[in-house]
Amino acid sequence: MDMNYIIVVLLLMGIIGLFFGCVLAFANKKLAVEMNPLIHLVEDILPKGQCGSCGYAGCQAYAEAVVLNEDVPPNLCIPGKQEVALKVAELTGKDSGDVEPQRAYVRCTSPLTAESEKYRYSGITNCVAASLMHSGPKNCQYGCLGMGSCVTQCVFDAIHMGAHGLPVIDKTFCTGCGKCATICPKKIIEVIPVSAHVVVACKSLDKGAVARKICT
Repeated sequence: MDMNYIIVVLLLMGIIGLFFGCVLAFANKKLAVEMNPLIHLVEDILPKGQCGSCGYAGCQAYAEAVVLNEDVPPNLCIPGKQEVALKVAELTGKDSGDVEPQRAYVRCTSPLTAESEKYRYSGITNCVAASLMHSGPKNCQYGCLGMGSCVTQCVFDAIHMGAHGLPVIDKTFCTGCGKCATICPKKIIEVIPVSAHVVVACKSLDKGAVARKICT
């Protein structure tokens, strides 16, 4: 191939690339939307758990909403508790309101054992997947499947599988964001106020005699 032809092609490609690069740079500068610096200040205060407990898709989305929308209150960040609500309220000039601390609570005390199985499950170690087959391998259709989907979902390292194959909530790290409760197909994890005096440790809706027969 003629060397001059190759040089011409390379020069032409370079000119075209330079042209489109200039066009994109101009468009980026012309169409750029300047973000309110207050949004970054609010986002820096938030816990960065991206848990969605505030009702928005992550901390940045909530920061934008609370800064730009007068109707969005500053106390929607459950993991941040009252401390974060006060700081966000101070930055946005809004009333912080009250934020009652919450934490997750496991409403099941029956581990998945050979005696409690209605069939032997050998699929994906995931509660959601296991529950799709006849409500899971456990005799109690309401009970914890013990496969730890809630553990992988927790962004604050507040849940671990205990010795009996049930999730254990670490009250020190639990922020009450509710991500574990959302992923649980049996809904045995409930987010409750820290001040709650009474909790029910079972989610079964069976009558007493039936529940007692399949769970001791």
